[in-house]
Amino acid sequence: MELSHLDRQGKAQMVDVSAKADTLREAQASAIVRMKPETLSLLLSGETAKGDVLAVARVAGIMAAKRTADLIPLCHPLAITAAEIHFEAYTKEELHITSLVRTTGPTGVEMEALTAVSLAALTVYDMLKAVDRGMEICRVRLESKKGGKSGEFVRPAEGKPDD
Repeated sequence: MELSHLDRQGKAQMVDVSAKADTLREAQASAIVRMKPETLSLLLSGETAKGDVLAVARVAGIMAAKRTADLIPLCHPLAITAAEIHFEAYTKEELHITSLVRTTGPTGVEMEALTAVSLAALTVYDMLKAVDRGMEICRVRLESKKGGKSGEFVRPAEGKPDD
C-alpha cells in the first residue's frame, strides 16, 4: 500500500485533491476520560469552581474541528458545515465524548472528528486537574466515516459497559 502523504522520494507532501469531486463527507470519533467517581459526579453536577466544564469542552471541541489544518501539518483546510460534541457517563468513572463532523468537499473529515474529541477531552482534564490529576484520556478512535472514494467505515459496536 502506498502512503499518499509521501512523494516518490519519500518526502512529506500534501495530497493533491483538486481533481476529486465534492461529496458529502461525515466522520464520528470518540474518546474516554477516566476519573475518580467523585470527580465525575462533580463534573456532572455542573458545580465546579471553574463553571460548566462540559459547555467549555464542547466549544473547545468544535473550535478544534475547525482549526485541524492549523494543528496537523498536512491536513487540508476545510469548510466544516457541522460539528457536534456529545458527552455521556457510561460508568461511574468514565466520561465518553463523541464528535460528529460534516463537510461537502473533496476530502474527508476524519482528522477533524478525532481532533475535536481529543481537544474536548484535554479541556475536561484541564478544568478538573485541580481535583483529580490522575485522570486518564484513552481510546481516542474513529467510529465511522462516510463519503469519498474509499466509501464507508463503521467500527463494530461493543455495547455500553455495565455499572
